[in-house]
Amino acid sequence: MTQDLFRDDAGLLECTARLLRVDERGLLLDRTVFYPQGGGQAGDAGEVVLADGRTIAIADTRKGEGLEILHLPAAGQSLEGLAPGQELRLRIDAQRRRAHMRLHTATHLLCALVPHPVDGCSITAGYARLDFHMSEPLDKEALTAGLARLVAEARPVRLRWITDAELDANPGLVRSMSVQPPRGSGRVRLVEIEGLDLQPCGGTHVSNTADIGAVVVTKIEKKSAMTRRVVLGFAQPGDA
Repeated sequence: MTQDLFRDDAGLLECTARLLRVDERGLLLDRTVFYPQGGGQAGDAGEVVLADGRTIAIADTRKGEGLEILHLPAAGQSLEGLAPGQELRLRIDAQRRRAHMRLHTATHLLCALVPHPVDGCSITAGYARLDFHMSEPLDKEALTAGLARLVAEARPVRLRWITDAELDANPGLVRSMSVQPPRGSGRVRLVEIEGLDLQPCGGTHVSNTADIGAVVVTKIEKKSAMTRRVVLGFAQPGDA
């Protein structure tokens, strides 16, 4: 398994790790700060630094078998000199991670504003979207104003853990119809926005809603009779 350092500290941008395996599937290390694609959130990118100073660009991060986390090198690079047992330094793309953290936390605010189950989501460095299981229309300007208000309230964002059994006893905590809470370790992580939202989530988040900054609803779509898609983006200069 790979120790997932990002699970307890999303602000950790680099670490040292020991290489366990390198093959066509990618680089497997004993621990990592790289978040693997999952739960709707895109995987981290960055670089791996060898002892001689050579760097290998990591284009994406994915889940492997069991609790493995695989680091996928960008195409066209030589992996010569890599061997199991080596100690490497891992550095994530900090700007990309920060964007993921801001937008992912913003989707939790959106869940507080739209009290309906979620049946699809995607969080990237450029936008985030949630598909709500509902038939009622949504107002773009009202949601943008609601997000701005909750960001300005500077509510703390905290992590806590419960057991699988505790989650099973409280199914109402799960908002998503399409993504199941991350299990497998015997405990499940909850993300709590003080006084506003509490739900299982394995993604990366900022520590206070004020850190989200200016986000806006860029689009609302009716995807089906029972699906309303809301797309979020970062506010641009000149946005009202």
